[in-house]
Amino acid sequence: MSEHEDVRGTVVLGGSTGFIGHDLARRWRAAGREVVTISRHDADLTWEDQAGIDAAVDGASLVVGLAGKSVNCRYTPPNRAEIFGSRERTTAALRTAVGRAATPPPLWVNSSTATIYRHAEDHPQTESAGELGTGFSVEVAKAWERELFAGDLPGTRRVALRTAIVLGDGGVLGTLRTLARFGLGGTQYDGRWPVGRARREAGTAHDFRTRGGRQRFSWVHLDDVAGIIAFLERHPELDGPVNAVAPGASDNRTLMATIRRALGIPFGLPQPRGMLELGALGIRTETELILKSRWVAPERLLSAGYAFAHPDLEEAVEASFGRR
Repeated sequence: MSEHEDVRGTVVLGGSTGFIGHDLARRWRAAGREVVTISRHDADLTWEDQAGIDAAVDGASLVVGLAGKSVNCRYTPPNRAEIFGSRERTTAALRTAVGRAATPPPLWVNSSTATIYRHAEDHPQTESAGELGTGFSVEVAKAWERELFAGDLPGTRRVALRTAIVLGDGGVLGTLRTLARFGLGGTQYDGRWPVGRARREAGTAHDFRTRGGRQRFSWVHLDDVAGIIAFLERHPELDGPVNAVAPGASDNRTLMATIRRALGIPFGLPQPRGMLELGALGIRTETELILKSRWVAPERLLSAGYAFAHPDLEEAVEASFGRR
């Protein structure tokens, strides 16, 4: 398949109602591709319909799995169980369908996360030399990838898309835009905070590491998520883990300043760890999502020749806000 040939054929999209899934389905349908969606609701199929999933996957040209309970929640025991279980169940359902297919799909791209790597402030983590981290979020990512690569599927190439924070009109950037408009768009500072034994044993504790709001921020734009998947369809040499991140990692201080500039807001109240912890408790989320230093590089995509549509953070933020 040539580099510029349009990719055709049916796509089976698991996890179609989320921020990324909704955008991908819209793009593929606008391009004339048939898209069969799977979700708990508002989709062509539900995850309980294994026979329907089997029929959809058989003969499809691409399977994409994005399903799983959002990690934007408090890591209570029930939520932790559902975060694990939702990823394992839905990935297993797709793997079962691929294994049963008379005409298996040539490519299965399944979501993973760049959070699988350790807290990194010294150098970027790549597929070849990156070091996996520890704790609850990392174990979720490992379990997700284990389910993807389990068993023998000789007719199907499998890719674990280790995706960073996705920028676009909504998602995490939508939340940060709202904070900035209320004057809370300052740097988000790590600091000391008491951590109970139960949270430490569960692996959900965030330890103070980074000073000055310099925790690294790896990201990717929605346009590039779609572009990367299309690139993977055209490049059969790529399989296994692939880091779906823009090449220019930033940091929290720069990110928040970039958001303020894009919105024309001159000032944002700095947010120390204590304020962040109380705020996270109030909106039922975890501070790890903004305080862990994620420094990840797209080694394999760049080596294969992928050209990012949005390699620059400032341009990507402005594009997400409709300013370009």
